[in-house]
Amino acid sequence: MTGAELEEVLSDCPTLYHMAEDGSWPSIRQRGLLSTTALLDLYGIAGAPRLEIEERRRPASVQLRSAELPSAVVRDQLPMDDVGLRRCLPPHLVPADWYRLLNKKVFFWLTRDRLIRLLTADAYRDRPHTVIEISARALVEAHCERIWFCPMNSGCTKPFPHPRDENTFRRIAEYSYDYWHKRRAPGERVVELAVDYSVPDLANFVTRVTRSRGCHQLDIIFAK
Repeated sequence: MTGAELEEVLSDCPTLYHMAEDGSWPSIRQRGLLSTTALLDLYGIAGAPRLEIEERRRPASVQLRSAELPSAVVRDQLPMDDVGLRRCLPPHLVPADWYRLLNKKVFFWLTRDRLIRLLTADAYRDRPHTVIEISARALVEAHCERIWFCPMNSGCTKPFPHPRDENTFRRIAEYSYDYWHKRRAPGERVVELAVDYSVPDLANFVTRVTRSRGCHQLDIIFAK
């Protein structure tokens, strides 16, 4: 991806979106947005309980507790399963590899349409969520070297498990933007933006935080 192509992405998708657990904004504002791996490190989860969360599919959200920290939730992985992953991964990768890879990253959607698809999915539409809106340009300028671009929903294998491997995620400079530019409309040339491990300074880039259920906004929690 060239500098001009990155400018096009930031112009087409000026706002990034993240769907978080209801009530999680105070903790995110204080500690930043943490990947599953970063959360497990913070809460000192090790051994078999850690493997269960980090390397296996989570059919339900998992609550983490510590005497020194507020409780935190590791989100479920309902849109993805082992059967689908075995169909779409190459022979040298197994589902545990993919779960581990995803759990090391923090994810953002580049369009509101993608956010709404997740908010209105059967598994999530009946309960409220915290929706965080972030300046794409500010985040990219601050964390460019730690960012990956992805041309697909990497955490979904339903209804069709699109092929994927460890090279599905590419650093910004290595991303084949020209390839996707010829095949997709603006907003779909990059589907996910992921950051390694955590974004501890996320609050610096947040423009708005809302509480939403499905496609309905319930409250504005924060607005810059």
